[in-house]
Amino acid sequence: MSHPDCRLNLRPLGTPRGVSSVVGPHGVGASPGDKKAKSKSVRGKKKSIFETYMSKEDVSEGLKRGTLIQGVLRINPKKFHEAFIPSPDGDRDIFIDGVVARNRALNGDLVVVKLLPEEQWKVIKPESNDKETEGTDELDLPEELCGSHLPQQSVKGYNDSPDVIIEAQFDDSDSEDGHGNTQNVLVDGVQKLSVCVHDKGKEDADAPVTKDESASMSQDTRVLSEKSLQRSAKVVYILDKKHSRAATGFLKLLADKNSELFRKYALFSPSDHRVPRIYVPLKDCPQDFVTRPKDYANTLFICRIVDWKEDSNFALGHLAKSLGQAGEIEPETEGILTEYGVDFSEFSSEVLDCLPQGLPWTIPPEEFSKRRDLRKDCIFTIDPSTARDLDDALSCKPLADGNFEVGVHIADVSYFVPEGSPLDKVAAERATSVYLVQKILGEWFGRTIIRSCTKLSYEHAQSMIESPTKKIPEKELPPISPEHTSEEVHQAVLNLHGIAKELRKQRFVDGALRLDQLKLAFTLDHETGLPQGCHIYEYRDSNKLVEEFMLLANMAVAHKTYRAFPERALLRRHPPPQTKMLNDLMEFCDQMGLPMDFSSAGALNKSLTKTFGDDKYSLARKEVLTNMCSRPMQMALYFCSGTLRDQAQFRHYALNVPLYTHFTSPIRRFADVLVHRLLAATLGYRELPDLEPDALQKQADHCNDRRMASKRVQELSTGLFFAILVKESGPLESEAMVLGVLNQAFDVLVLRYGVQKRVYCNALPLRSHHFQRVGKKPELTLFWEPEDLEQEPVQQVVTIFSLVEVVLRAETSALKYSAILKRPGSEGLPGPQDEEEA
Repeated sequence: MSHPDCRLNLRPLGTPRGVSSVVGPHGVGASPGDKKAKSKSVRGKKKSIFETYMSKEDVSEGLKRGTLIQGVLRINPKKFHEAFIPSPDGDRDIFIDGVVARNRALNGDLVVVKLLPEEQWKVIKPESNDKETEGTDELDLPEELCGSHLPQQSVKGYNDSPDVIIEAQFDDSDSEDGHGNTQNVLVDGVQKLSVCVHDKGKEDADAPVTKDESASMSQDTRVLSEKSLQRSAKVVYILDKKHSRAATGFLKLLADKNSELFRKYALFSPSDHRVPRIYVPLKDCPQDFVTRPKDYANTLFICRIVDWKEDSNFALGHLAKSLGQAGEIEPETEGILTEYGVDFSEFSSEVLDCLPQGLPWTIPPEEFSKRRDLRKDCIFTIDPSTARDLDDALSCKPLADGNFEVGVHIADVSYFVPEGSPLDKVAAERATSVYLVQKILGEWFGRTIIRSCTKLSYEHAQSMIESPTKKIPEKELPPISPEHTSEEVHQAVLNLHGIAKELRKQRFVDGALRLDQLKLAFTLDHETGLPQGCHIYEYRDSNKLVEEFMLLANMAVAHKTYRAFPERALLRRHPPPQTKMLNDLMEFCDQMGLPMDFSSAGALNKSLTKTFGDDKYSLARKEVLTNMCSRPMQMALYFCSGTLRDQAQFRHYALNVPLYTHFTSPIRRFADVLVHRLLAATLGYRELPDLEPDALQKQADHCNDRRMASKRVQELSTGLFFAILVKESGPLESEAMVLGVLNQAFDVLVLRYGVQKRVYCNALPLRSHHFQRVGKKPELTLFWEPEDLEQEPVQQVVTIFSLVEVVLRAETSALKYSAILKRPGSEGLPGPQDEEEA
């Protein structure tokens, strides 16, 4: 699908999507749908299209006085002319209308905005079908809400397809506030899944969107309640260019062959519409591009923005490289990594020289005098069967008094990462990869030497848990060192499982929250690397066992380091949900007759576990509601304790604990390495790292940014694989539950695959369809064209929580797939045995 057609205006460098070159009295471009405005050109000298940024001094003063507001910019992926920043008071997001008001800032940038006069605020029509007045964007959950020991699979429709963005699939990542919504979005079932809706009600994800005619308030609209207004603002400064300024996309020749620009530049059209079109010098392009442009129509390129002038509608860029054919795994993946600034280059020789050179590495003799020797203890790892990085191990020793000594053994990665070394610097740059709920009688922290006696997978541990009295055959287990028996390991796993069950039970009694959602895992063809099938990953007792002890260790370390260094502890906080969105959800549940209690994390968790039965329909409804409950959740963040004065803000909402940190995965997270150094200083093994609170906070911010980027990359990668699966193996059928109803489409959660899609009425063989509200609940009646012309049309009523059957099928363009509804009464879906095969 192409971008909306915007003709180039060749006095300024061109016209960005969603704004004309005619600048209105308030600096906001005319509507892209305004044909007359499009045809006018600016005569004479170049006019500034964008405002000059304010000075640093004025910005600093304005932020102090409260006349300016800062926040992370989120651009709606479906309507690139709409952008938002979170409101500092947790209320409805602040709206930034159009490319001009956005002032050259890109998605994810930390920007400073100035509120526009009230008469320019956005008016929200109470009965409008386009309720999406907040930024539809990525939204995740902190890993503590959803389990951290599994490479998360999720699907995200990121480009210009009419795909619904999957907003709440997650892994070991953190939650971003994503977007808000108007007061009735959930009630109306629109679910903040964005599509352009024109005044006539026609939904079109690609067409330019005409500006809301009520965006400027007339005198008589002043009587509208404050709830119907959305504060609007313009960007006056970019504090931090978080966006990588890189994009993947396609090269095109300029439209006007007679222009001077045609001889100098090609047009780069990014796949992500939130990035502007970019002029790239022809000298960057392939030699035969001008003479044979069609040869490159399906070639993916990477382009980096190098400048964006005030008087230029388009950015200027440098064509970095050609990736290969669009729709193929390798080029698409490299594009995703580059766009999100993920460094996937080989490590330099300086970095590799920091690692032990003689392999196999052995522990230096002097370390034995500094560490407790636990090599004879029964200690083992439990990880995914494909894991190569083993950074945590467990042990469980029965004591004479009937208690157990549980050991959580975390790899001492900081030993191998000397501070200030090239390895430390590259690790810091890449950054990623307790209130004891049951009284444990004592705790000990220290450096040890261990020898893992076996490498269990989750499947091995699960089989031990499921067969508590039966000996597991040796051939079904990995090798175990001769000092220990399989029975000893089996008993240790059972003891750990028993303790973990109690810990977990008590954790939820004490008010923790968990929002488990459907997660996709793929099986790949060994030869081609293409996905052969996928299934919903099951989070089982063995996963839960490991998770409980990792949580416990993280809490204990948080308390230990904070007590020792109250100004220098690196902790992890999770703010409570956004009030406005939570209130909307409460209203929706109220009207749907769902007895949900949102007063605390624990109350919400109890509501989700008690409200639903275990039949198929109830479980599907629980999935949809869990999805809705994830939307108001905010992002969990690393922070330095010395930079946040209010200790109430240290809390972790989902875990319902006052202090938490990340300690247990130093192999894949640099934050954990920093925490290891702090703990070592706490125990007297080393000096306190030479970092003032502000410097530590800066590292915490960088870790937050990189975790978010890695999360996005993972989601996009999963989306890529699922789209290829639909293309190679589709069409795929599944039951789905409706989670939002619009006037000409509805959104579904596809239960077999855990993906969300929008089903469009105009893609179905309908005679007609009718939208109405029953009370405040939206309802769409479909009148199917009968297969026999003499029969009456079959009626199908679609409302929230309706169970429907859908088919996912590939589209002609690369890596896009759509969902259509199966005709009522047509042949049923494959049974459970086929589901297993999928």
